[in-house]
Amino acid sequence: MSAAANPTLDGPGWRTARGEPSLAGIFASVRTAKQGPFWRKLLAFLGPGYLVAVGYMDPGNWATSLAGGSKFGYALLTVAMLSNLMAIVLQSLCTRLGVGAGRDLAQACRDSYPRWMSWPLWLSAEIAITATDLAEVIGTAIGLNLLFHIPLEIGVIITAADVFLILALQAFGFRWIEAFVVTMLGVIAACFAVQIVMANPDWGAVVRGFAPTTDIFANREMLYLALGILGATVMPHNLYLHSGLVQTRGYGDGIAEKREAIKLATIDSTIALCLALVINASILILAAATFHRAGKTDVAELDQAHAFLAPLLGSTMAPTLFAVALLCCGLNSTITATLAGQIVMEGFLNLRIAPWLRRMVTRVIAIVPAVIVTIWAGEKATGQLLIFSQVVLSLQLPFAVVPLVLFTASRSKMGPFTAPRWLTVLAALTAAVIIALNAKLVWDYVAG
Repeated sequence: MSAAANPTLDGPGWRTARGEPSLAGIFASVRTAKQGPFWRKLLAFLGPGYLVAVGYMDPGNWATSLAGGSKFGYALLTVAMLSNLMAIVLQSLCTRLGVGAGRDLAQACRDSYPRWMSWPLWLSAEIAITATDLAEVIGTAIGLNLLFHIPLEIGVIITAADVFLILALQAFGFRWIEAFVVTMLGVIAACFAVQIVMANPDWGAVVRGFAPTTDIFANREMLYLALGILGATVMPHNLYLHSGLVQTRGYGDGIAEKREAIKLATIDSTIALCLALVINASILILAAATFHRAGKTDVAELDQAHAFLAPLLGSTMAPTLFAVALLCCGLNSTITATLAGQIVMEGFLNLRIAPWLRRMVTRVIAIVPAVIVTIWAGEKATGQLLIFSQVVLSLQLPFAVVPLVLFTASRSKMGPFTAPRWLTVLAALTAAVIIALNAKLVWDYVAG
């Protein structure tokens, strides 16, 4: 595909020409339906959004949702919904950038900024991915511990083997990876559905929990947990990931074809993020209906929640389902972190290494602090490590969100695919709110 055939790829706003496409091995590998009913066209685009949605329900989200539900009941459901709406706006821009400009966010930074700017952005993205992987290592290890009583320090080391699962799935094609992720999401959703039926929440209070309330701003502790839920929801690596994954579809080079691809891919991510909201809300509802109702208002540790479920719900199945969902979540997150790491390294540095080597390097960097903390400080320190990983993500967020909004608002870069003014304004407000609240979260964490 040449620049002459599609001038939006190398418009005047880009400093350098677009190089090899993102994830070259699977670029445009999924065929799409050019003709036929709408549902058939949409079916071909369903997939990338679910990989992105995984990042919105990782173990860091679990910790904040459990703490919010046990402490304040259903009141923070409105924060979960608001966070999800913000994520939908930003992911729609990722779709627009990946399809319209033919670049993922990492490539766009490389082709727009000089090295003295793009390399620090690359380092920031790598730190965010390592922090994300750290949370996944801990979450998977806790899941193995709860299900099979494997010591955490051993479970942390076992998580390094997940690279072979990813390599096996890649050998069959990208659709197999998407199918695995969707299956795991289905298992997670089913586990929480059963637990919520057992918990029998007050559905009237659940509905009222989605309504905005000024209590969040009046109560400092509630505000802090609200900031934690927001900070754990919007993650930098997801923006790089989605802008690359949308290019796995063979949608064609024409403007009309790309407009349709943007629309269909946006529908895909919106549906997937709504599923992520359902799961995140389910964690909070479960905590409110069990722990808060029983007067246990200080539950935040994953293993602590697991231990309390059986006596409160009167069933040994509930904690098992909780652990299964946590393990599935950890496995899912490792896949998306691998792909995000590959996109970031290839995009910023134009450096291509074997996926297994990339994965092993990232995982070893995450495993070392997890093992050290687990052995030296004990299992209780894993919860603090989870919180720390979310704070690190908060620090990196502006370096991904701001370039995304600026790129998609630039007509010289995006041409006919420039984001509408209303969407740019909404995204800019979203970015400002997210950055301000995450900065508050970091400040509170530093200030103790």
